[in-house]
Amino acid sequence: MDSTNFIDYYELMQISPSAEPQTIQRVFRMLAARFHPDNPETGDLAHFVTLSEAYTVLSNPKSRADYDHSYNTKRVKPLDVFNLKEFAAGIEGEGNRRMGILCLLYNRRRGNDERPGISLLEFETIMSLPREHLLFTVWYLQGKGLIQRGEESDYAITAAGVDYVEKHLPEYTILYPLLNPAESLTATVAGKLEIEAPEDSEEATESAPASEGPELLQ
Repeated sequence: MDSTNFIDYYELMQISPSAEPQTIQRVFRMLAARFHPDNPETGDLAHFVTLSEAYTVLSNPKSRADYDHSYNTKRVKPLDVFNLKEFAAGIEGEGNRRMGILCLLYNRRRGNDERPGISLLEFETIMSLPREHLLFTVWYLQGKGLIQRGEESDYAITAAGVDYVEKHLPEYTILYPLLNPAESLTATVAGKLEIEAPEDSEEATESAPASEGPELLQ
C-alpha cells in the first residue's frame, strides 16, 4: 500500500482493528446506506467510494492481513504534523502538544475501545519528541482530569477530555488531520470524481483558515 495514500479504514468505519467479519459487514451496510449518492439527505459520493474501498480490503482475509501489516507499521511512525514550528519549545508549543495528545487519545478511544490507551513510548515515536519533553505535558493533562493512566501504564482520554477536544478543536486547525484520517484520501477521490466539474466552483476548493495561535490549554 502506498504510504502517501494510507487511510485508517478502521477509523473510517468506526470499528476496532479486531472487529469480526460480521461486524465489518453490518457497519458497512449501515454507512453505505447513509452515504450512498442516492440518499438525498446524507449522500456523499466521495465518502461512499472510500467506504467501499475500505470494505473491499477489510472483508477479504488476505487483503486485510496485508493491510493490517501496513496499519501496524504506520500507527507507530512519526506524524508530520508534530514537526511543525507550532510544536516547538515554548508556551505556545506546549499548548499545542497538550491538544495533540488529547486528539491522539480521542481518536484511539473512538476507534479502539478494546485498547484505548497510548503509552509514553508511543507518544515519543508518534510526536517525534523525547520523553523528557512529554512528562510535563502528560502530568498537566492528568492533573486536570483530561487523561488517566491505566493498569498497563497507558494513557487514555477521559470523558472530560473528550468534551474539551470537541469544544476547543476549532481553535487548533493544524490538528484537524488527527481527527479526520480519512480526509486526505476522501478529498483525493472527490477530486478524481469531479475532474470534469466547472472550473469556476471556487467555494468547494477553499481551504480552512490557518490557526491564529489558540490560547494555552488550561
